[in-house]
Amino acid sequence: MSSEHVRSDTGKRHDAEDPGPEPVHVPDGDLDDLTSALARTMAEVRQHGIILDRLRSEPEPGEQIQGEGETAAAFIPTMEGQPYATELAALTDWVNHLLLPVYGREISPARPWCERWHEHPEAVARLHALWLAWRHLTTSEAGLTGPSTWHRDHLDHALLQLRAPDGPFAACTTNPDRTSHRLLPSPAPGPTRADPRSANTISPRYFSH
Repeated sequence: MSSEHVRSDTGKRHDAEDPGPEPVHVPDGDLDDLTSALARTMAEVRQHGIILDRLRSEPEPGEQIQGEGETAAAFIPTMEGQPYATELAALTDWVNHLLLPVYGREISPARPWCERWHEHPEAVARLHALWLAWRHLTTSEAGLTGPSTWHRDHLDHALLQLRAPDGPFAACTTNPDRTSHRLLPSPAPGPTRADPRSANTISPRYFSH
């Protein structure tokens, strides 16, 4: 007998001995229970999806709910305490890892800078406004022209003001080899309302005929 006949007979005997798994018959009552359990599971999955969507839509640190379905980022000069510290840390990461490496031109007397910019209130406010605009205009919702709009309407003007010779860093570093930092005094706040006894107050007699 050839080897092919031996293998053929062996395969036939194996098939006859192992007919394969038998179909499972589920009673009608158990089938109803399985259907109910599957429906409950699908409902729970949908509920979990709703919860995840809500978590994703919650505002990030530094954001406030403006209205139903809308969020508006809080401006950093209006913050204090821990919210201010958290927002400043996030802003610092953006300045150090994106703004300066890409747009930080050489320091010179005509273009001063301060590595301690976070101690200059005006610089913090302008950089934060610039960052908020960047976050808004570099998303997919802003379209392909969003980054160009950010450069034209926000970046260029902000850098001109920040690094102007008479800007907030006027008394800071003008030579990269000699780091300097000094806060310039701000104007003292004036009276909340005009004093009628002040010499600068216009007398009513000038309005009489």
